[in-house]
Amino acid sequence: MAIRKIVMYPAEVLEKKCTPVVKFDRKLAKLLDDMYDTMIEHDGVGLAAPQIGIDEQIAIVDIDDESGTIEMINPHIINTSGEQTGPEGCLSFPDLFGEVTRPNYVKIEAFNRKGKKFTLEAEGFLARAIQHEMDHLDGVLFTSKVSRYLEEDELKGVESE
Repeated sequence: MAIRKIVMYPAEVLEKKCTPVVKFDRKLAKLLDDMYDTMIEHDGVGLAAPQIGIDEQIAIVDIDDESGTIEMINPHIINTSGEQTGPEGCLSFPDLFGEVTRPNYVKIEAFNRKGKKFTLEAEGFLARAIQHEMDHLDGVLFTSKVSRYLEEDELKGVESE
């Protein structure tokens, strides 16, 4: 396992739609392990493959709750509902935070590291983190959804995604 370098904005890989994963092998498993280590090293709650320079539909989320680490390969949203507005940050935008409105509930379908399809439902902060990481896979950055940027003193306990 290794800590990968975080790609900082501006970088082309951050703003393009990623290609689907077709091979579920040991290389993918190592990449997922490296992504987890990288996310933890940088105090993040999520990481998408383009944030480490890889143009593939792979993302992980771990908000340090009972859900554990969620690995999402080729994910897509099935359903959303409700609304929440809250602070977001991004490892590719150090020291930049903003208020973003997203659905409060999300249901997704994705594949795990072994190529098995699964569905997942999430609410609140977990739903926010999942949607943030899935946006990365479509080349969508949180800055395009910010309603207002936040000052450092407004950020009590905000995690970066």
